[in-house]
Amino acid sequence: MGQVNVTSWRGFVFLGFTSFGELQLLLFALFLCLYLVTLTSNVFIIVIIRLDSPLHMPMYLFLSFLSFSESCYTLGIIPRMLSGLALGVQTISYMGCAAQMFFSGSWACANYFLLSVMGFDRYVAICTPLHYASHLNPTLCSQLVGISLSGYLFGLGMTLVIFCLSFCSSHEIQHFFCDTPPVLSLDCGDTGLSELGILILSLLVLLISFFIITISHAYILAADLRISSAEGQKKAFSTCASHLTVVIIHYGCASFMYLRPKASYSLEWDQLIAVTYTVMIPLLNSIIYSLGIRLCRQL
Repeated sequence: MGQVNVTSWRGFVFLGFTSFGELQLLLFALFLCLYLVTLTSNVFIIVIIRLDSPLHMPMYLFLSFLSFSESCYTLGIIPRMLSGLALGVQTISYMGCAAQMFFSGSWACANYFLLSVMGFDRYVAICTPLHYASHLNPTLCSQLVGISLSGYLFGLGMTLVIFCLSFCSSHEIQHFFCDTPPVLSLDCGDTGLSELGILILSLLVLLISFFIITISHAYILAADLRISSAEGQKKAFSTCASHLTVVIIHYGCASFMYLRPKASYSLEWDQLIAVTYTVMIPLLNSIIYSLGIRLCRQL
């Protein structure tokens, strides 16, 4: 595909995986299979929780919302990425890029808040089991899910910070979707304030949710140590193992991508990490939680 005339067309060009040449079709087939497995697994989790009455508990309600949120997150990124792999270099309008950044950022923030809500749920279930149903009543559960959707405010904030910049004449994004770091790198001027804004918003999302998760699991660990029977400790640990695994993967990737200065951005590493959190993490989450549901029902 030739150069895009940015003087007559206001938008961006994804370069993505163009350097892979003929391997793009192989990547297309691989990512398509992984995406279909992820989407199918998330739909399966939602349907099973909906139809199986023993799973009508707050824990699984939050899990179904997490599966829905991750499906929406990947839906805004992977289909366009697959299209780029199949067709080559791909363009996206200015407003289309802003919309993709907004929705992907919003659902990503919602995922972190849902993970903190799930951590709080495990705290109530293990530390105050006799009051679990009364404390986490349907009204509170709905409110907690609603609070998780405040991720849209953070997604909007990040998008506004980025798209208030003055972009250079080169509108080539060295990436496969409109993520914050590669779009920020297109700015010609001083990005110090923008970087600070992104850092503050990222820290708010990560630290608030991580603080709730850490405190919840600290109380869970203390309660677990007070359980006398090995079987009881095993059951308590099993209900938290899948959640902790997902938390570690999520926060590791997010910290690497968003809690660093613009000067340390690397095309190769950024694309590798981006593939990890857009393709692999949603796949692993669906597998981990599917196994977690099965294990918890056996105990």
